[in-house]
Amino acid sequence: MFFSIHRGQSFIHASFRTLAQIELGMMSSEKATSYGSNPLEQFLLLAKSAKGSAAAELVKEVLGAPGINTFGELMDMPNIQELKDGPNAKYYNALYIFTHGTYKQYLQNQSELPELSPPQKKKLQNLTLVTLASKMKCIPYSLLQEELDIQNVKDLEDSIIEAIYADIIVGKMDRKNSVLEVDSTIGRDVRPEELDSIVNTLKNWCESCETMLSSIDTQIRNANKEKNRQLTHKSMIEKEIQNIKITLKSQSKDTDEAMTSDFREASAQVGDKGRKNLKLRVNRGAGKFWTSKS
Repeated sequence: MFFSIHRGQSFIHASFRTLAQIELGMMSSEKATSYGSNPLEQFLLLAKSAKGSAAAELVKEVLGAPGINTFGELMDMPNIQELKDGPNAKYYNALYIFTHGTYKQYLQNQSELPELSPPQKKKLQNLTLVTLASKMKCIPYSLLQEELDIQNVKDLEDSIIEAIYADIIVGKMDRKNSVLEVDSTIGRDVRPEELDSIVNTLKNWCESCETMLSSIDTQIRNANKEKNRQLTHKSMIEKEIQNIKITLKSQSKDTDEAMTSDFREASAQVGDKGRKNLKLRVNRGAGKFWTSKS
């Protein structure tokens, strides 16, 4: 009897100690968040020592903690993995749903999962919104209502607005067509079975980039060749223009000199004839005057 009581007291003290650690961890997490650090880091540190019920409480806290939307690192912790086959398996299953699943999947397996608090429910609905946005950029209201289990359109739009203000998604609501248009979202944890698809996608993207870079290099080389050709052609034209100018200038000088020489010769000829005609007129005039005088 004493042994049972002693064990019960030890368990109570351990529980209070664990809860105190979690509370300190939450305070440190909020402080770390204010400094821009990873808010999950504090929970990862606590997960190294928390076991059994303490680990389950840790999971319960992290699922509702603000600013934490990825849980893959926490799931990989050995003490959290131990929850999978123990009496607290439902908390591990809940962590798995938050890591890779959706709110609709939670409702389908609700009997095997713990009840969600309002912050936990809101977080899982936001993560579901992210999953839907990764599959389609224009999400019909009808699909959102089904996946989020929200019957009223106004409540759905309020939920979308909250997700936008929380920086979960970036997009806008098209009320006329009852569609949510998503531009971008936060990231979620990747399933192990999705890694091959992601690797192939990245590989194809790299190959496309290589092809594009090769095409750009070819275009650059062609453009440089054309540029050099145009510069050579321009230089040749400028030289031809310069030669033509020199030729024209030389021809103009020769023409001017020839015209000057011809003009001088013509002037000289005209001058000699003019002087002879003048003398002839003078002599004739003098003869007439002398005759009349006699």
